[in-house]
Amino acid sequence: MEPFCNTERSLAGVLQDAAGRGTIRGTRIHIGRREHVYNLGQPDANIYLVESGQVKTLTHTRDGKQCLLSIHGPGDVFGESSVLAANRTETAQAMQVTTLVQVRVAQIMNDCDPPLREALIGHMASRLLEQQQVIANLVTMDSEHRLAALLVNLGKKVGKRRDQTALIRDRITQEELAEMVGTTRSRIGYFLKRFSVAGVVHRTEDAHLCIHIAELTDYLENSSLSAGL
Repeated sequence: MEPFCNTERSLAGVLQDAAGRGTIRGTRIHIGRREHVYNLGQPDANIYLVESGQVKTLTHTRDGKQCLLSIHGPGDVFGESSVLAANRTETAQAMQVTTLVQVRVAQIMNDCDPPLREALIGHMASRLLEQQQVIANLVTMDSEHRLAALLVNLGKKVGKRRDQTALIRDRITQEELAEMVGTTRSRIGYFLKRFSVAGVVHRTEDAHLCIHIAELTDYLENSSLSAGL
């Protein structure tokens, strides 16, 4: 997932640079905790850059079950599907007080500066690859391995990196992890306990989740976690 993180930050950097030069104009908006940025089915022709806070995107199955798609932190860009669809195919909700920069897609598509359009195309291509990997994980991995892959991705994406560990300061519940992995909350709790015993994940005194990237990656590649149990 590292290449996707890089292209996402690349788009964010190009957007910020274009805004600084006046090539595009963005609107800074503030979203309260649990408030929606946009809703499923709503017309919205913007993309969003997270300046501070955290946003999750989610959808619902036909029987009403909630499915959490992704989590975005500072420096992340989301809402790029507005390039292809007039109406939103998911809901975006702030997980905490959040500041966003809202940019109309038309500004990017009509901009005469090729690097901006190229960055958006690269971002969307990487998002597609990320979703393909998620589908592959659902087909080829059990739920414990899917959780490990998710934690590695979240650590790289929204965690504060220090050497080979990533600290996720913002609260992500076991229910939210269960929605992203596709299993039950009780199974997530069981797997997290196994990870903790093995020393690849632990909670800090402030209940923040600390992820040991190298060890979890090794588990994904070699299924070696059991050696630490």
